Amino acid sequence: MHFGVQEGLQMKNRGGSNRAISNARRNGSREAIVEAAERLFLERGFGAVSMDELASAAGVARRTLYNQFASKEEIFREMLLKVSGQLETAFPPGIETQGDVEDVLPLVARMILQLHKRPEYLGFLRMVVADSRQFPWIAEEFAAVMEPQTERFTRYLAHLTAMGILDCRNPLLAAHQFMGMLNELSLWPWMTGRESVPVPEKDIIEETIRMFLQHYRRPRSRRARHDSAA
Repeated sequence: MHFGVQEGLQMKNRGGSNRAISNARRNGSREAIVEAAERLFLERGFGAVSMDELASAAGVARRTLYNQFASKEEIFREMLLKVSGQLETAFPPGIETQGDVEDVLPLVARMILQLHKRPEYLGFLRMVVADSRQFPWIAEEFAAVMEPQTERFTRYLAHLTAMGILDCRNPLLAAHQFMGMLNELSLWPWMTGRESVPVPEKDIIEETIRMFLQHYRRPRSRRARHDSAA
């Protein structure tokens, strides 16, 4: 059988449309499953939810669920990818070059506090804390997602120390101290069901940075000696 050019194009277009519809359905099913997992895992905990319950909550057949994910562990890792994207937004590449330390630290602090306002991120943290005793791998994989951002911040502080701007004898400790001050005021009250500290975000950022730089900024006289030595 021979087809004209028009007929061939029509068949090609129909084939492309069918593939697009099929891909959209697959992607839609995958997204629906992850959304259902987020809801059920956060409500009841990772270990208390079965794959059958996930299929029902997502509105997909059991076979569809297993076509997308072989296990709950795979679904959890898909959720981790979303968290990783949120962390990338909170501390995007290149932020270290956005000016002097007085310019960069407010950007980092503001983005961390914005991350703490995302219910899905906070709920995910709560789930990790609740389930990590029974499933230690959950905490390990979550830490693997968090560590690269902490390492970047640590390298930034180490670079400033090498430049003679800061004096961080232990940049890793300094990075955790900076983030810890913000977490104490913004993250942990929510995680532990306490009222947040009634302080404006602007004041939290300014006072955190002021305290941090008062301790770690190299005095000007020492900076001058460092620059002349270099």
